[in-house]
Amino acid sequence: MAEALPEAFAAGVERVAAWADLLDSINVYPVADGDTGRNLFVSLTPLLDYHQEKEKVIHQLLLSARGNSGNIAARFFSLFYRVDSAENLYDCALEGSRRAWKAVNDPKPGTMLNVFDALTESLESRPTSLDQESINRIIYRLEKSVHDTCAMLPKLKKAGVVDAGALGMYIFFEGFFFSLTDAARNHRPITELFKNRLHISQEFQEDAQAGYCVDFVVKAHNLSREKLANITGSEESVIVIPDGDLYKIHLHTDNREKIKAAAAKFGSVINWEDDDLSQQINEFRHARSDSQMHIMTDAAGSLTHADAQKNGITLLHSYITLNGKCLPETHLHPAELYAAMRNGSKVTTSQASVFERQQFYESVLGRFQKVLYLCVGSVYTGNYTAAREWKKQNDPQDRLIVLDTGAASGRLAVIALAVNRYLARTKNMEKTVEFAAKAVSVCEEYVFLDKLEYLAAGGRLSKTGAFVGDMLKMKPVISPQPEGAKKVGVVHNQEDQIKTALQRLTASLPEKTRALIMLEYSDNYDLVHDAIKPLIAERFPQAQIIVQPLSLTSGAHMGPGTWAVAFLPEME
Repeated sequence: MAEALPEAFAAGVERVAAWADLLDSINVYPVADGDTGRNLFVSLTPLLDYHQEKEKVIHQLLLSARGNSGNIAARFFSLFYRVDSAENLYDCALEGSRRAWKAVNDPKPGTMLNVFDALTESLESRPTSLDQESINRIIYRLEKSVHDTCAMLPKLKKAGVVDAGALGMYIFFEGFFFSLTDAARNHRPITELFKNRLHISQEFQEDAQAGYCVDFVVKAHNLSREKLANITGSEESVIVIPDGDLYKIHLHTDNREKIKAAAAKFGSVINWEDDDLSQQINEFRHARSDSQMHIMTDAAGSLTHADAQKNGITLLHSYITLNGKCLPETHLHPAELYAAMRNGSKVTTSQASVFERQQFYESVLGRFQKVLYLCVGSVYTGNYTAAREWKKQNDPQDRLIVLDTGAASGRLAVIALAVNRYLARTKNMEKTVEFAAKAVSVCEEYVFLDKLEYLAAGGRLSKTGAFVGDMLKMKPVISPQPEGAKKVGVVHNQEDQIKTALQRLTASLPEKTRALIMLEYSDNYDLVHDAIKPLIAERFPQAQIIVQPLSLTSGAHMGPGTWAVAFLPEME
């Protein structure tokens, strides 16, 4: 069993990743802000890195934890991750559950805490081994605990849903335990198991709330209860996790500056994160919900997690490993990536596992009648082949349509946005697929690199070629094509880059076009937004111009200083 545990933890996280959008869609407790899935996934990503020492992974859990659900889960797994055999499953689950309950300032029944208790109860017999029958008993006990949450909390009962965090833990543990047996892929459909508790009642409405959801770490020696009280005061949703001289604190507050100042009095504040609750609640209220037809694409396109939520698009993850941690690219701060690259840190990229991708396919087909997967170009990843192979075995009704776009970064993002809008307008999947094929054929993108050295570091250019190019101040212009990234020109300075972008746009677009134009930035937002966007807006006043961060998968290969323009002509 010990040898199988690392992959079992990874399987649990990958399942949470695939079902995170569903968890977000039913997240009403403690606040209906639609981020439980995101928070759980981000918080548990350290468990994917099973090549690291356990203590380092546990430390990363503390630093990664976000939101109520993520912090509670991180506290539980800081103990449960120490399991090394069937014999100590019970002890690790029991101590993890105790510490999770203790971490919450005002714990409530009807949350993931009950799932932890149910897991402990199901292991009280202290099994010396796990067979399929014993695992089934555990899973059915966890399933019941999730169903029970709907009746325990008034807000959940009013909304008519189970607790999102509790469901997230069920999804994790089903993946975890099934991976320990030969039934690793025989997961029961989530949308069938909880089908009457996965849609928020139309009568439910969250009250508007001001303030912030804050996560931060304080480094301090012996932070007493009195000092903690000075920080947390009468704030809501307080969770405190001690770890040596580090204290991870989560809370909801109306005054984040006051909290930051209070914490700074007792130690160094690190890893500060905050979300605007009012904005999140408003976006959650207006989230698009259509169970008939859906668009899915890859995060290798220049779309953020917020873009995907706003537009009702599913994003399949790609990962970036940086400074000893691996994160999905949509959950890594661009500033962190580019600062590290400028300092010479090694950066690598990777695709999600085949298992995670398959879980995404199951998830979208469990929630939508028809899905169009706008896949990143097959020349860049194996995603297209993986989807086609899964479809052959698991989609006899042809509900998943897989289109190889031949695109990446901004070009893929522009295609996805345009196709999603067309689908929302027409509600016709057949016509949408035709529209997508046309968009793929006419959408263009041009990427302007500042230096060649990062392409060389990633093995995409010889280091000698990069050195000579930089010495001669040669800045290549790249266009991602179905056959791969193609060099379409070379310029000598930033002024020439802008001139080339305008020439390319002018050659392809009429002046009065209502084209969709996306400008992408790396660590040069001011240049792109303040200098380049006005020039393009003046030339094409009727076009819609979007300023977006460059896909970090692309940014990790092309480096800081890169910017790009992608555009789709106006189409009928």
